[in-house]
Amino acid sequence: MTGEVIMVSKKWVIEVLTPRQNEDNLEAGLDRFAQRYETVVKNGYVVSIPDNSMGKPHFRATEVISELGLPVIPEQLLIHLNTFHTKEDLQNILTTAAEIKARNLLVITGDGSERLTKLSPDSIGIQCNSVTSVELLRHIAREYPGKFTCGVVFNPYEPLDHEVEKMHRKIEAGAKFAITQPLIGRDDRFDSLRDFNLPIVIGAWMSRNTRLLSDCIGYPLPEDLHYDPIENLKELRRNYPDYGLYLSLLNLGGQLPSIKLLLN
Repeated sequence: MTGEVIMVSKKWVIEVLTPRQNEDNLEAGLDRFAQRYETVVKNGYVVSIPDNSMGKPHFRATEVISELGLPVIPEQLLIHLNTFHTKEDLQNILTTAAEIKARNLLVITGDGSERLTKLSPDSIGIQCNSVTSVELLRHIAREYPGKFTCGVVFNPYEPLDHEVEKMHRKIEAGAKFAITQPLIGRDDRFDSLRDFNLPIVIGAWMSRNTRLLSDCIGYPLPEDLHYDPIENLKELRRNYPDYGLYLSLLNLGGQLPSIKLLLN
């Protein structure tokens, strides 16, 4: 399966954001995205593209890749998809993804904002209170059978029993791999995820901005936390040598040259 290719032969996943929709200089933003995308791919890693990161509207991965004519190597591309889309937009994203051979999706519930429309249950022919990643996984499997390999997020900062129960439902709905929220050093809560026998990639936060990290995971971190992203990456590598690592907010110009030895 394509998801297994990401987890086994391409262990390093590097996040690259598309331009925001309110970008002051869109042309420069697109150029920056293209350069980062091609840098990750040329170095042999997986480029991962969030969907409206932190609830802020960004241009879609599928439209930007198509517009810029960027190369798509299926095993080196991971596109996030959340539930904050209209049915029409969701269909356009999935149809275009299939057309450009983007096989791997990270399916998440996502963060909303006043500018983002939540997918309604009736628009995808189901009855429930709210569409989550579980319902979205089922929709993709039903409407696009065999087209995608879907992964999900595991958040060890959530109440563990609740998160494990959600993971069971995600797997039943079709999840084939998991990516954790960023971990700091060794985290025993991660052990609950091992039991699922899924390909796993561990989140690694590559910014010193721990306040933003706190917003990302949804829980406060100690205010006096001293955080060195390179040292944390080394510790994650030591503690979890058999798993891939997902690098968020990596400074490609400043950090990638200094960690290349770690990435191989």
